[in-house]
Amino acid sequence: MLVTAAFLTAACGTTPPASAPAPASGSGASPIAAVPGIEAEAVRLRTDEVVGGQVQVRVTNTGDDGFTVTAVTLDSPGFALLPSTAVTAEFPPGRVIDLPTPYGSPECDAAPLPAEARLSVVRPDGRVDDVRVPLAGDVLALVHDEECAEQAVAEVVDVSVTGLSDDGEAVSGALTLTRRSGDQRVSATALSRSVLLEARADRLPLILDADEPRVTTAVSFTPATCDPHVLSETKKPYVFPLTVEVGGADPVPVDLPLDDAARDRLAALVQRVCGAAD
Repeated sequence: MLVTAAFLTAACGTTPPASAPAPASGSGASPIAAVPGIEAEAVRLRTDEVVGGQVQVRVTNTGDDGFTVTAVTLDSPGFALLPSTAVTAEFPPGRVIDLPTPYGSPECDAAPLPAEARLSVVRPDGRVDDVRVPLAGDVLALVHDEECAEQAVAEVVDVSVTGLSDDGEAVSGALTLTRRSGDQRVSATALSRSVLLEARADRLPLILDADEPRVTTAVSFTPATCDPHVLSETKKPYVFPLTVEVGGADPVPVDLPLDDAARDRLAALVQRVCGAAD
């Protein structure tokens, strides 16, 4: 996919070819040398939060000659390395383009920085260079903290939503905490709405004591708005953060795990209620 001047910070193709080789091992803690004429920064856009598992590698041509990037890889000690992502992004002097780049599962016993972007660069004379560009910005540290906090919660407790049914005005079911390991006290203290729907749990905080295998409370979802602009523009319609505390650790927002069938029920509820309100 060709990235033109109309998309100076737009996404390029993100699907790696089946034959793309995995990059070498992580870059470690040693400083990464600058690459003349190329700068890179990790940023996270709203679309990345919706998609999940990716950030943008914002590449800038700071030199006097153009080049084309044909592949990008995120290399950070704090994330498992993934195969290169194939792109076609042309960089005349001064151009800035965001390249959507997936990151692997977090390596929570390693620091995420320093990190680098590995780029396959085609020069004007046709020469191909594989360069390692220092990756500026603290976004990877933020993502690493979030991913590792969620992983720590998931190792102790499983959060589930089951038995959803639709009574015409609401979709209702059960919210359950099931112990997976340890004997730490687990508390679900708050449940937030999505852009479209209110979510209410009958009993909060929902506490899983040290000697309990599971605890359950009723949960329900009702439309929060029928504003046409919100209905058409929302990117995260069915994301409901549940705040979970394990032992004395800091609270961690964990999205309610809703499968496709659950999302379909919620979408049908919104369509029915908001359609009737028109």
